[in-house]
Amino acid sequence: MSAVQLVGHGGLDQLVYSQSVRTPSPAAGEVLIDVHACGMNNTDVWVREGAYGSDTDPSEVSTWRRGRSTLEFPRIQGTDIVGSIVAVGDGVSEDRLGERVMVDFSIYNRPEGDESLADIDYIGHGRDGGYAEYVAVPSENAYEITADISDAGLATFCCAYLTAEQMLVRSRLAAGERVLVTGASGGVGSAIIQLARARGAIPYAVSSAGKEEALREIGAEDVILRDTEDLVAEVERVIDGPVDVVADLVAGPMFNDLLRILRPEGRYSTAGAIGGPVVDLDLRTMYLKQLELHGSSQGTRTAFRRLVDYIQDGTIRPLLDRTFPLSEFHEAQSTFMGKSYIGKLVVVPDRHWETVGAPYGS
Repeated sequence: MSAVQLVGHGGLDQLVYSQSVRTPSPAAGEVLIDVHACGMNNTDVWVREGAYGSDTDPSEVSTWRRGRSTLEFPRIQGTDIVGSIVAVGDGVSEDRLGERVMVDFSIYNRPEGDESLADIDYIGHGRDGGYAEYVAVPSENAYEITADISDAGLATFCCAYLTAEQMLVRSRLAAGERVLVTGASGGVGSAIIQLARARGAIPYAVSSAGKEEALREIGAEDVILRDTEDLVAEVERVIDGPVDVVADLVAGPMFNDLLRILRPEGRYSTAGAIGGPVVDLDLRTMYLKQLELHGSSQGTRTAFRRLVDYIQDGTIRPLLDRTFPLSEFHEAQSTFMGKSYIGKLVVVPDRHWETVGAPYGS
């Protein structure tokens, strides 16, 4: 089959498109999916670059799950998998054949009912993912979707929206509360805006100029430009009332200002640091304001099932910027890293391009 394999840490040259990768077979309890579309995420880039650092050296080349990595090369990345089931392993009903599915990419390493995320891994890291024509996944991770959404649109949800949902769960965002969202035009940020509205909360976006109208269309109450001279003062001018929660995907130099923006006993939640992972923190801001700081990554089975319900009933809608053929993966990831788009980018196996990718193509 055709697939993009990550062969080592480094630049885009470490991503190799091959048409001679062995097609997987589903093991017991697994299904084989004919991949129609797969969304792109920051984790793909950070894992390729080995950019996760270590507890003692933030510049050390290291992958996700510091010090206990399950990454092996070559690895097929890609978490946001959408396709149809074409084969089943032992113990899986043949009634599942033909189902159109979206994959819960998390490897929980815990039994059903245990919501701890202390030992999670994910498809595309601990095992091969969806930047390929076929992928085998545990049957319970493949959720049938019947909503009237294109395959490419459906591939925008998985990682970004699960990450966003878990951030809001961790920070206990409630109806009527105000949440400030950084990196709001990206996949997770735009997901937070929609999911905040689903809770009855009021989201405000921090983003770059030119994206204001699109962010308001998906639910942002208002938009603060991230390069404003005084972020704290601008937030106070724009937002009518206290900020209860900050959902931060940027960090970097603005981190301490985000804590200053929060009301006393406010909650800060992060699942990314595209502006820089090493930050300045005045602990007095944290303890004098009695703030809560929450780290978040991926989400629980319960959160994913809630996401599926939102998709099925139309509570959330895809925000697809464009698609790329799998064979043009280098261009796709270069565009992804440029961050000049709104929402999500999706790759489509070349053999499905005319039916899945072309109507939404670049």
